Amino acid sequence: MTPSTTVRSPLRLYGRSGELAILETLLTRLRAGRGGTLVLTGAPGLGRTALLRHALDTYGPDAHPTDTHATDTHPPGTGAGGTGTRTRTGPGAPVLLHATAAPAERLLPYSGLHTLLCSAPGPLPRPVAGIPRPDTAPTALLDLLTTLGALRPLLVCVDDAHAWDAGSRAALVFAIRRLTPARGVAVLLTAAEQHAGERDFAALPALRLGPLDRSASRALLDRLTGGRADPGVREELLREAAGNPRLLAALAARLTEDQLAGRSGLPQPLSGGESLLDAYAAHVDGLPDATRLLLLFAAAAEEHEPEGAGADAAVLLRAGQLAGVDPGLLGPAETLGAVRIDGGRVHFTQPLLRRALLRRAPLARRRAVHRILATVLDGPHRTLPRLLQSACAAAGHDPALAEALARAAGPPRPHADRAAALTRAAALSTDEALRGERFAAAAEHAWLAGDPGHARALLARVRSVPAPGRAHYVRGLIALRDGPAADAGEALLAAAELLAPHDGGRAVGALLGAAEAAWLTGDVPGYLHAMGRIGGRDRTPGRMNDPAPDPAPDPALDHFRAGMCAVLEGRPDDGRALLRGCLDAGDRSADGAPDRTGDPAALLRSGIAALVLGEVDAACRAGARALAAVRAHGPEALLPQALEHLAYGELRAGRHARARVHAYEGLRAADRLGQRNAAAALHAVLAMAASVEGDGAACTEHAASAAADAGPHGLGQAATLATWAVARADLAAGRHTRAAARLAPLVLTGPRRGHFAALMLAVPCFVEAAVLAGRGEEARSVVDEFTAWTAWTADPQAPAQLARCHALLAPAAEAAARYEEALAHHARSSGDFERARTELLYGQWLRRRRRTREARDPLRDALVAFERCGARVWAERAAGELRAAGESVAGSGPVDLLTAQQRRVARCVAEGATNREVAVRLSVSPRTVDHHLRNVFAVLGVRSRTELARLLDRDEENAANP
Repeated sequence: MTPSTTVRSPLRLYGRSGELAILETLLTRLRAGRGGTLVLTGAPGLGRTALLRHALDTYGPDAHPTDTHATDTHPPGTGAGGTGTRTRTGPGAPVLLHATAAPAERLLPYSGLHTLLCSAPGPLPRPVAGIPRPDTAPTALLDLLTTLGALRPLLVCVDDAHAWDAGSRAALVFAIRRLTPARGVAVLLTAAEQHAGERDFAALPALRLGPLDRSASRALLDRLTGGRADPGVREELLREAAGNPRLLAALAARLTEDQLAGRSGLPQPLSGGESLLDAYAAHVDGLPDATRLLLLFAAAAEEHEPEGAGADAAVLLRAGQLAGVDPGLLGPAETLGAVRIDGGRVHFTQPLLRRALLRRAPLARRRAVHRILATVLDGPHRTLPRLLQSACAAAGHDPALAEALARAAGPPRPHADRAAALTRAAALSTDEALRGERFAAAAEHAWLAGDPGHARALLARVRSVPAPGRAHYVRGLIALRDGPAADAGEALLAAAELLAPHDGGRAVGALLGAAEAAWLTGDVPGYLHAMGRIGGRDRTPGRMNDPAPDPAPDPALDHFRAGMCAVLEGRPDDGRALLRGCLDAGDRSADGAPDRTGDPAALLRSGIAALVLGEVDAACRAGARALAAVRAHGPEALLPQALEHLAYGELRAGRHARARVHAYEGLRAADRLGQRNAAAALHAVLAMAASVEGDGAACTEHAASAAADAGPHGLGQAATLATWAVARADLAAGRHTRAAARLAPLVLTGPRRGHFAALMLAVPCFVEAAVLAGRGEEARSVVDEFTAWTAWTADPQAPAQLARCHALLAPAAEAAARYEEALAHHARSSGDFERARTELLYGQWLRRRRRTREARDPLRDALVAFERCGARVWAERAAGELRAAGESVAGSGPVDLLTAQQRRVARCVAEGATNREVAVRLSVSPRTVDHHLRNVFAVLGVRSRTELARLLDRDEENAANP
């Protein structure tokens, strides 16, 4: 243990909300006098004991809800087992001894319950005061539990029950299976997965613990380290721990403060958790030596395979024959459950078992295994795997082998394979500058493969001074997706200057990235500067003109660069023509032009050009093609960006449901790939969609999530969209004054003005909110600018929105004509939502002038359109206006009282999903799911998930048979 690092103990269990809910259900049943049984199983370090302790801490007499992991010999909440004791002070305090301690039990009265705590190994519990000791027959334990349960409800907790002797296990199972629920005895056991003793409990209800997901692991690590971990170090720890909380705690505890902060290199391999890995390796200790050697071959062969791919069984067959081992001896390992053989591949059932076998094997033995594997991996199609195995067998630097690996790391190999090859090539290189270049190249391919954590770890191994331009380039790309955008822009500008003399292609890529960073922040001069350097013309006064050569002509890129600069310089007509050329080039590539076909970056630029022009359908087509290209050919790192562009295009086109679907998928991809900036933009899109659907709670939550990173990272566009979304939700709910207050800083001239690409889009909302809030003069000040923008853009909604703004501001004698003009424009474009908003405002205006008969038609049309696009709150407003105009509106069923997000949660729960599964499916937190579910139960008047499912089924039947 390195004393300089302080590792904090978390105050809660992370990533176990579903498991905790099941435990609470068991205890709730027990309080009601009904028993039950649950066996917690899982691999070492996943938290079986922690969950059992949580049940004791939560429901024991000395429970402290604010600190459910108070005192422990291992980091609490990490699932650590061990040999220490768990103690509390005070009368009636529970005592829990671990597997290597002496058994213990005692009765604890609390809330009318008794608790019997046992641990293994050892005989059955000692007698309880006042109750005779049972004999050793299996019925004796049943009699004991029945007797205790008759006094009051009894909770029996047995930790590591698999370690009990066979007779005690048999007696325990015999008693459990004959305890009826009515006897008021609940039994909570833990048992190690795939242990021989666990099989005795196979017939009992079991809950298998899996590894923590990424978000839970990240939250736990932040708590353990106080949030001090460098992003690259954090990703390396998360990768090494593989979702095992105890291993994660052990690895973090071994790092010094400098290592944790990224100021010094990490040990290779990371140290910590040796006892836990030994526990994994001990699982196969009873197998024959030949079987364990085959397992070592499998572990070494899988070391450079994609995650979850397994090892080639044919390669293991040849390696075993070369080593004089019968490959058929792998069967006992499959019987034990250590591996499974599927489709000619050998997979470890526990990834940490593979790592444990490699770590425990002596270095000489590992190198011999790698040499044998390199020998059997013959043929030209196995060149890279053979070289990688040879690199693992190398005893030191080997420039020739390093050069061979670098040559093999070229296209069309996947980026992950190229990263692995270049990493090994760098490690074998003797020249420090060459090592740095190769580590930087490996980092770029790791990032493109969707592994920014590994990319950061590789960049940390670049020791050459000065660092190569490619290292700055990769750092800038990572920051562009997961850091302050301004920092990313500066890093990419520096990279472009370093790369320009010898790598023009990446220099242009760096400048495009710098321009994107400036766009994200709303920095128009910065955008023009970066784009100007691509064309050799720096448009920013006082800056050096250092053009980056383009290695190959790219007319589409030239049109895009010149068109975007023209628009931002105030030359919209020139910009329109140039950007049209970019779109035409994209359309030609769809017809088969060989130079740009399927390039996702070019397609994304085409989509941006379409959005700037206002051609939203063309933007959606480009976004869909970019997404298809990324899915077919990669790179994986562009997946969140492709989904973000497509979702935003669908949002602009008024197809909010499609936008929501793509945004949710993008959010999952962004979280998996560690791209918080993309996640912020996607949360903003989801907030906008929720403001249409009328789900105020979801809108607020997504807007807050967007703002959480948009503020620190300077993401002006995401921040503007999030604020606009909340204001539109206020507008839907009739909170006009609040909506106007939110939107005024965004659209009015001043230092807090919104992002230049989004502020015009928010003007119609502001005009509506301001007029209804009595701030009409402020609204007039922005309509002239909106008029100029409408004259230039091809956005199909803009003419109708402009006419609606004029109607809101017009005198009474002119308003009706303006509304009719707006509706005429809507008739020439799609978009139910915007048309329904105009109809609603027109109907309101007519009704307030006592023209109720005329008001009914637009209000009726608005109601139908809002219902069609799922805008519940807007539909309620239209229905209210229609009722006020004297027309009856059909009543709604109980499910119609739910918000859109509540309906989604209710449907998932009715299908049998747990709260945690619903949270993953909808990309929200389990706490949010619980909040929505409580509201669903309250609104619908149901008390259980079963009642909810029945009610939803009836509602669907009624809808199908009106």
